[in-house]
Amino acid sequence: MTPAKQTKQQAKLLPKAPTGISGMDDITGGGLPKGRPTLVAGGAGCGKTLFAMEFLVNGAMEYNEPGVFVAFEENADELAQNVASLGFDLKELIKQKKLIIDYVRIERSEIEETGEFDLDGLFIRLGLAIDMIGAKRVVLDTVEVLFGALQNHGILRAELSRLFRWLKSKGVSAVVTGERGEGTITRFGLEEYVADCVILLDHRITEQVSTRRLRIVKYRGTLHGTNEYPFLIGKDGISVLPITSLMLDHKVPSGRVSTGVKELDEMLGGKGFHRGSSILLSGTAGTGKTSLAASFVNAACQRGERCLYFAFEEATNQILRNMRSIGIDLAPHVKKGLLQFHVARPTLYGLEMHLVTMYDLIREYKPQIVVLDPITDFFAIGSKTEVKAAITRIIDFLKTEQITALFTSYTSEEDTPDQTIVGVSSMIDAWLSVRNVESNGERHRGLFILKARGMAHSHQIRSFNLTDDGIKIGAPDLPKHQTEPDRA
Repeated sequence: MTPAKQTKQQAKLLPKAPTGISGMDDITGGGLPKGRPTLVAGGAGCGKTLFAMEFLVNGAMEYNEPGVFVAFEENADELAQNVASLGFDLKELIKQKKLIIDYVRIERSEIEETGEFDLDGLFIRLGLAIDMIGAKRVVLDTVEVLFGALQNHGILRAELSRLFRWLKSKGVSAVVTGERGEGTITRFGLEEYVADCVILLDHRITEQVSTRRLRIVKYRGTLHGTNEYPFLIGKDGISVLPITSLMLDHKVPSGRVSTGVKELDEMLGGKGFHRGSSILLSGTAGTGKTSLAASFVNAACQRGERCLYFAFEEATNQILRNMRSIGIDLAPHVKKGLLQFHVARPTLYGLEMHLVTMYDLIREYKPQIVVLDPITDFFAIGSKTEVKAAITRIIDFLKTEQITALFTSYTSEEDTPDQTIVGVSSMIDAWLSVRNVESNGERHRGLFILKARGMAHSHQIRSFNLTDDGIKIGAPDLPKHQTEPDRA
């Protein structure tokens, strides 16, 4: 084997400690460096302590790696209360000898008075805790409190290096948290140079909307994601997004699902959409997008499939009432538990929180069908780039879960039928466009299929009507001066 090939193989075999944090192990290629220290830096309230605690708890519960948490600011009871809402039972883990929380009180005034600073006491104390439970993971939270009394940068750098070398010598996967500095990653500006991996957390407010970002500043000896990734803190802990956008290797289910409209099924080769596909339904206001979505959901519930409907403009009772006017009664499906609505204005919270709410509800409810109506409302809380990224993530997530998804999208009268302002049409498997067409003082609804991957489909512009007995699609009888648009 040549030296070059040996080097490549060694890089691939770099040991890693999985974090168990959603999405984090994807962008790190398996987790944090095993047996080496990692620095997690960020401002107040960005989630450093939670990140470190989740790394320890997941290690103890999922990977049989006990951990030691050394706190310099909060005691064990305070930490347990802070993370209890996330489902972390620290007291039970301590009882099972899978976790030790050691609160070390550092009085800066005492160090300043005596002029003495020695890490040997900490090493002895930490070493005993590690040996007591056979710990494989260690957290020090936070480094500023430990070294806050040192003013000499030479001594500070030496002691930091000494600390990190000691952690390596013990063979533990360590996370050391640190406060963000002015113009530097950390307050001292030295920790990032002695750590093998540096992760920067950021909590920012943009146009009154709160967002969190994570970036891997460095990771010695391995490839890793270098972008700035959104992350959020939900009821199950931290989720780093995108979760599934990195690899296009998800399974593709077989079979077809009915649209709920017989004539539309015929336009799609007689069988409807591919199961597990993503469907975009775009159109101007009042063209029947929600009605088509409700018809799709109604057919799925009649087959006994579970459906989750995210609505961003109308209340649940309003949707139920409006759909009854066209002969679609969704209320029985809600009562049976086959249909669940989640209704919220996009401005309720930021894009990331909307995403984690969707993920949580989808994982809990386990639907076969998901509807987002309409996705264009997210422009109220994000830029075009941010909204496109968010919709991309939810598309990838739903495909990975093999869930058939329908998205409605608003277009203006000035837009051409083959445009969508969300910019995700290239990732969509089937795209239907509906428009209002005026002729001789009358308004007609027109529907056509822009694309439907993997199936033969109609190329006709068809008229459709909302009747007392549901949606009826007629022959291609729109005004003759209307021409069929170009399709890819």
